[in-house]
Amino acid sequence: MKKTVLIVLGSPNSPKGELSAISTSRLDFCANIFSKENLVLCTGGWGNHFNTYPKPHAYYAKAYLLKKGVLKDAFLKYAMSSNTVDDAVKIKPIVEKLNHVGLTIITSDYHLARVKLIFNEVLKSFELKFHGVESNLSVVAYNKLVAHEKKAMKSIINNGLYY
Repeated sequence: MKKTVLIVLGSPNSPKGELSAISTSRLDFCANIFSKENLVLCTGGWGNHFNTYPKPHAYYAKAYLLKKGVLKDAFLKYAMSSNTVDDAVKIKPIVEKLNHVGLTIITSDYHLARVKLIFNEVLKSFELKFHGVESNLSVVAYNKLVAHEKKAMKSIINNGLYY
């Protein structure tokens, strides 16, 4: 039987390491679908746009999930990534060491289309499932993120995916 690796993509935290609402919505979704048969992989290292605190974003994500009841033994090594393409690239060597796994990628609703575009290329040898968690942002904030995603996708489509 195939094991499922729940992969929670990183998102911003405060300069003090406090997780954003975007982060906690993704992590809450992961905790809610987690079962003892699952493995969990958290992504996120550092970056000016999402984490400038001394510890990697994935550290805070794991700590949050542990408090929500995810089993300590379920966690895989962090993917110390700095952006979405880097997420996929750094996840690959971690999950390639596992046998018979499917990947469930957890991100936000506004980010889902770009994640699919990238992960379906970089991790095409795996069975992939995707969840775009409702972000519950204001209309203005949501539309700003959607515009960023469309621009990023257009760049990938026009220039190719480099990794």
